[in-house]
Amino acid sequence: MSLFNVYPLFDITPTFAKDVYVYDENNTKYLDLYGGHAVISIGHSHPKYVAAISNQVKKLGFYSNAIQNPLQTQLADKLTSLSGSKGYQLFLCNSGAEANENALKLASFHTHKAEILAFKNSFHGRTSAAVAATDNAKIVSPLNAQQKVNFVSLGDLEAVETILKQNKTCAVIIECIQGVGGLDESTTEFYQGLAILCKTYNTVLIADEVQSGFGRTGDFFSFQKHHITPDIISMAKGMGNGFPIGGILIHPSIKASFGLLGTTFGGNHLACSASLAVLEVIEEENLIQNATEISAYFIEKASEIPEVKKVKGRGLMLGLEFDFPVAELRKKLIHKHHIFTGSAKNPNLIRILPPLTVAKKHLDLFFDALKEALK
Repeated sequence: MSLFNVYPLFDITPTFAKDVYVYDENNTKYLDLYGGHAVISIGHSHPKYVAAISNQVKKLGFYSNAIQNPLQTQLADKLTSLSGSKGYQLFLCNSGAEANENALKLASFHTHKAEILAFKNSFHGRTSAAVAATDNAKIVSPLNAQQKVNFVSLGDLEAVETILKQNKTCAVIIECIQGVGGLDESTTEFYQGLAILCKTYNTVLIADEVQSGFGRTGDFFSFQKHHITPDIISMAKGMGNGFPIGGILIHPSIKASFGLLGTTFGGNHLACSASLAVLEVIEEENLIQNATEISAYFIEKASEIPEVKKVKGRGLMLGLEFDFPVAELRKKLIHKHHIFTGSAKNPNLIRILPPLTVAKKHLDLFFDALKEALK
């Protein structure tokens, strides 16, 4: 049986990994500055993480959500203390796409409205609001045959209000730093104005923190820089350091009831153990502070390269923008210099999403390689 060929693949087969390095079947060592789309938050094969999963699987890896799982409560408590999301409620699932679909579904139940508003060049997983590849004005959502997604330009509050005042929109979903779309971010004035409009027109504000959450931007969540309070926060990727887990944090103004949401594997014992280990390592090793410090060093080093036209993003959710397509440059970096980087919808942008354990010495290797590759 062949595989369904929907992803272009580099001819590299990893066999093991440690911290910021990945090794292939020939024992070639690669510096991982992409972390599987920001999945690897505490480094590959962190000993505390490996021990947590190994110990849990010896006891109980998975059982139905119809029984008590105290690890879910422990995870909720740890999230509260580290993220500052006091009063929110936690629903666990398996991925970012599932987190966003549950967020959209919950918004529709809560407001009794159906339409969604998203922003051009955003990306919300393989969901009804996955729009990174299209600027289409309206698409049919798989959630509901009648559910439509409207798209407006990031930063355009007037266009947002024009749509919300029609009283058909259940949710506005936004990445405070766009990921796949190219690391664009608007102003604090815009995000605060958006929050006010959502309150005014009884619309749920969903902060998509799937890629930007868990300390990646120098805050636990990227929206926190703008001092807003979303109604729902979706998260995944760095939440499990490679183990499949996702979730939504739900503001107390949205009430739970039996049967409102459901999941088979969400919040299983292994997933909770993995995420608890991630949070403990982030706290013990001060990785959010490291993201801020290393980000400043990255920007300083990038300023030495005249071909770099702009540095985008913040924390360790970063991009280098050039005035030419970077596909060949990325190939040189991976095949000649053995460094993983990422792409974006913007063909001139290299994305950098390393483990939060990355150090200055690793960036030195990257920028030396980049200078050589640019010759």
